[in-house]
Amino acid sequence: MNKKYDVVIIGGGSVGVPTALSTAKRGLKVAVIESNTATGQGQNKRAIGGVRATHSSFAKIKICLDSIRIFSTWRDKYGHDIEWEQGGYVFVAYTEKDEKMLKETINIQQKAGLNINWVTKEKIKELVPGIVDEELRGGTYSPEDGTASPILCSYAFYDAAKKEGADFFFEETVTDIKTENGQVKQVKTDKNVYETDFVINAAGSEASKIGKMVGIDLPIFPDSHESGITEPVKKFVKPLVVDMRSRPGTKNFYFYQNKHGQFILCLTPDPLIPGTDCRETSVFLPQVAQRITELLPRTKHLKIRRTWRGIYPMTPDGSPIVGPVNEIKGYINAVGMCGQGFMLGPGLGELLSRLVANELTSDDKRIIEELS
Repeated sequence: MNKKYDVVIIGGGSVGVPTALSTAKRGLKVAVIESNTATGQGQNKRAIGGVRATHSSFAKIKICLDSIRIFSTWRDKYGHDIEWEQGGYVFVAYTEKDEKMLKETINIQQKAGLNINWVTKEKIKELVPGIVDEELRGGTYSPEDGTASPILCSYAFYDAAKKEGADFFFEETVTDIKTENGQVKQVKTDKNVYETDFVINAAGSEASKIGKMVGIDLPIFPDSHESGITEPVKKFVKPLVVDMRSRPGTKNFYFYQNKHGQFILCLTPDPLIPGTDCRETSVFLPQVAQRITELLPRTKHLKIRRTWRGIYPMTPDGSPIVGPVNEIKGYINAVGMCGQGFMLGPGLGELLSRLVANELTSDDKRIIEELS
């Protein structure tokens, strides 16, 4: 006998699980199909945990402001410790070009409701003790941004969604989506058949395969980024710090110190590394060590304990692809998060639940128009 659901979500990761929670809370019968053995076993557990609304587009700012609200109130509301820390984000400027770009972006961010300001060199040195001040011009500071544990969040959102009645089906691979007269009707897997009027594609780097099942070409091109984590030391850096300067082999560099005192380090490689290979490279460790000691010399004796590599499902313009498509009624995209699925997921989940329930706000409509 076929299983019947109001909504079937394909993908149990950073976007799929929060969407299941938000949709189930509306009283809808929700199924999540995940090919792995548990939630968050794809790219979610490779995220570094940064959550910021310091974007340059209205859509991503608004979605992430909602995410911050959800992360920051999670423990009081649901009881799970997700290691949320509201330390803020600091973007430092060492060049005239970066200063100009950051100041121009502040206007967009403030109009969208983000609490962010330009701060002086002295304030940056206070926020990041020991940062190199030669040529430092100042930077932006958004105190309500923060960090959380992707692994703890994955379980917390899953647990909350289960309690709201969402069903999860693990170790199942979607093989086909059946439509009738332009309307979604069924999702087939290698184990079951699900009857539904709504399908949400939240399949991350596999999203293009799902799109092809309904005849849609999704321009998603995975590339990979590496991260590292150090031994713990007494905490002295509160915000997540972003250095936008390019260096040989790297486009930028960012890091934060978690609640255990460990530094989590990441950078954008130059050139980018396309594909889905998640094996660590030999170049990352010397690159990231050089970047952190150049910016924060007092870390030069830190030992890096582990490195790992994850996939960014990129789009041509660097923006997610979100919302319904004209060709297939009931099919919804929530794809192409470009490495920002963890921070976008909770806010995006609430938006998608309103979309399914036909309760979009004026801001929601503007967001979907921007990300369509």
